[in-house]
Amino acid sequence: MENFYLFLIMCIFLIILPGPDTAIATKNTLTAGRTGGFKTMFGTCCALLIHTLAAVVGLSAIIVKSALLFSVFKYVGSVYLIYLGIKTLWALKNKKAATTTEMTFESKYESKSCFKQGFLTNILNPKVAIFFLTFLPQFVDSGSNTFLPFLLMGITYSVLTAVWFLFYIYLLNQISAFMKKPRTQTFIEGITGTILIGFGVKLALEKAHN
Repeated sequence: MENFYLFLIMCIFLIILPGPDTAIATKNTLTAGRTGGFKTMFGTCCALLIHTLAAVVGLSAIIVKSALLFSVFKYVGSVYLIYLGIKTLWALKNKKAATTTEMTFESKYESKSCFKQGFLTNILNPKVAIFFLTFLPQFVDSGSNTFLPFLLMGITYSVLTAVWFLFYIYLLNQISAFMKKPRTQTFIEGITGTILIGFGVKLALEKAHN
């Protein structure tokens, strides 16, 4: 493996760039609290580890090279993101009419589904598979066995992702008094829902790179 420290620096910059995972973590932290954010983070990291194993054994390459498989992952992933975006916007519409009991029930339900949302958002994104196949090989010695380097880099990337989201969720929780004001939360959830729909449409238009 070459330039491990450069790999770490590049990972940090890539991880902190906002994407669907960040949008989901933000939404779930605001709606289900710190526990919801941590569950989302855990789901995302589990999906990243699966992507790592897929890259190691060559499954990611098969998905990227197959137009059919790439399209299946792409459209299922985009539909799921759009669904989450619409669900978030729809929840805002019903929030004003909801009673305290109904809102508490909804918060508990959201907390239970946070892991699933984080996991599915990441695992159904073929761009993550493309990332692993195009980014990781740049730091592996040419002609060497890629199994252990890919595994090490994938685990490292997952750990760095977890560390970033722990910090991010903690930060959101620290300013929760401001973030959870009804007007602020409505604005942020509205923006998040719109962004999720945008990510879904963008993913649907993504083309496979052969």
